[in-house]
Amino acid sequence: MAQFLQQIVNGLSIGSVYALMAVGYSLVYSIMNFSNFAHGGVIMFGAYFGFFAMTLLKLPFLAAFALSFTGTALLALLIERIAYKPLRERRAPFLYFIISAMGASIFLENIVIATIGPTFRTYPKVFSRTAIALGSIAVGRLDLIMFFVSAISLALLVLFIEKTKMGKAIQASAYNMKAAALMGVNTDQIVMIVFILGGILAGIAGVFFGMKYTVYPQIGNITTKSFVAAVFGGLGSLPGAVLGSVLLGIIETMVAGYLSSQFRDLIAFVILIAVLVFRPSGIMGKISEEKA
Repeated sequence: MAQFLQQIVNGLSIGSVYALMAVGYSLVYSIMNFSNFAHGGVIMFGAYFGFFAMTLLKLPFLAAFALSFTGTALLALLIERIAYKPLRERRAPFLYFIISAMGASIFLENIVIATIGPTFRTYPKVFSRTAIALGSIAVGRLDLIMFFVSAISLALLVLFIEKTKMGKAIQASAYNMKAAALMGVNTDQIVMIVFILGGILAGIAGVFFGMKYTVYPQIGNITTKSFVAAVFGGLGSLPGAVLGSVLLGIIETMVAGYLSSQFRDLIAFVILIAVLVFRPSGIMGKISEEKA
């Protein structure tokens, strides 16, 4: 029983970071109807921003953390302006957006390899590595902080979406972009805001993932898991993205704890295939033939 509860705690920790990544995917998908595969590159840059802010600039953690998600917000906006806006203005097919996203992802990864190098880097020690004992369960301080920061970030995002005029405009655009534009919503501004929000979440996820593991150019590949989580929960559904991420995190830790860590990725993609075959809309999503 103690091991089971320990795996649940571990799963909630990693699932909360998956949620930050998956919500970024779902935000863009809900507005622009395509999967933004360049999101992984933004997360990778977030990890590097935080690392170099703490090591080269010698900034304290909170300042480095703020610099990281500010930088990734600007990077996400820059990607949208360069890679996607021209396609939107020409009303290009969604396939063109996906190809452009893949190209942007490859570019971001390779520009880091060419300039910084492929070396693995480790964040300096920020939090004590002594676990907090809760009976027979041990909770890492970083894991606890990751969970609470992720929960607070996602709660603030929900409040923004539900309680502000801009949030209502995002909801309207997600429902029907053309109708929202006819009602006076500045859809170009909405797209910018969505990418900025996704970039902020990517920066937060990148810093925590880099702190928990290491920083390297291929760290963005972890967003494959968040994509699986977003599909599992329902692409375009923010609650679905969070639910799918938490469930995926728990499932992975259970597999690693009771079977082998070598099966973690296998199970993730088995889940993806099963969802696509038996419930393409995911747990909380809605089927839409136009989205890809």
